[in-house]
Amino acid sequence: MAEVNVSINKQLSISEERLTYRKRMTKRECIELWGKRLFLIASILIIIFPIVAIIAASLSTGTSFMQKNLIPTAITFENYQKALSDNIGFVKWMVNTTFVAVLVSIIQLAMTLPAAFAFSRLKFIGRKKGLMLLLILQMFPTIMSVPAILAVAYRLPFGMDNLIFLSLILCAGSAYNIWLMKGYMDGLPKELDEAAKVDGATVWQIFTKIILPLTKSMSVVIFFFSFIAVYGEFVFSASLLKDKDLKTLVIGLKSFTAGKLTDWPMYSACSIMISVPLAILFVAIQKFISKGLVSGAVKE
Repeated sequence: MAEVNVSINKQLSISEERLTYRKRMTKRECIELWGKRLFLIASILIIIFPIVAIIAASLSTGTSFMQKNLIPTAITFENYQKALSDNIGFVKWMVNTTFVAVLVSIIQLAMTLPAAFAFSRLKFIGRKKGLMLLLILQMFPTIMSVPAILAVAYRLPFGMDNLIFLSLILCAGSAYNIWLMKGYMDGLPKELDEAAKVDGATVWQIFTKIILPLTKSMSVVIFFFSFIAVYGEFVFSASLLKDKDLKTLVIGLKSFTAGKLTDWPMYSACSIMISVPLAILFVAIQKFISKGLVSGAVKE
C-alpha cells in the first residue's frame, strides 16, 4: 500500500507541475505550442490522405471511383481478385521482381564489402583517386548510361531480354553503398586490425573474421536499400525487357495506364499489393536499420 501511495503522490506532483508550468506560459508561448501541434497534425493528414485515397480507390468499382466521396459507396475486393488471377499476371510480376531484387542486392553487397574494406583499412596507390571517382559517378543520373548500355546490349550474342542480364546491369550502382559501408568501417577501432596482425592474421582473415561480423547491421541496411532501389526500378527494365513473361512490377503497373482509359481501381489495388511487402520487410528489419545508421554516424 505504501508503494501505491508513493506512486500516486508522484503522479499527482507531476500533474501539478504541468498545470503550474501551463499557468506560467505566456500567451506567445501558448500560441507557439499550439502552432507546432497544428503543423504536426496537418503534416500527418497530408501524408495519410494519399494512402487512404488509394486504398479507397482499390476497393471501389469503375463507376463508384468517379464519385466525389472519398469512401466508395460500394466496397468490393474484386480488383484484388482480378490482380491475383492468371489473366493479369501480377504474381508472375512479383516473382520476377523479387528474383531480380534479391539477386542484385546479394551481388551488390558482395562487391560492396571488400571494396569498402580496401578503401577504409588498406593503403594502396590510387586510393584517394578511386574514392574521388566513386563520388564523381554519383553526380551523373542513371538515365545517362542507358544509350551506352543499350548499344552494348544489342551486340551481345545471348541477347538482352532476360532477367540475368538486367540484374548484372543493375549491379553497377554500388558506388553509394561503398561510400556508406566505408564510413561505417572507418568508425571501427583500428586497434582490432593491429591486434590481429600481431597474432599473425592475414588481411583476408582480418576482413572475414573481425571486420565482417561487426558490419552485420550496416550490411542489412545496404541490402534493404539495394532491394528497394531495384524493386521500384523502371528505366532499365522498360528498355531491356520485351517479353511479357519477364515483366517486373513497375512495368506491369505501367500497363494499366496504356491506351486512352486508365483502370485506376485496378492500378490502385496493384499499388497497394506492391507496397505491402516493403512495409512488412521494413518493420521486420527496422531494428537493424536503426542500429546500422546510428552506428555509421558515430565515430570512435
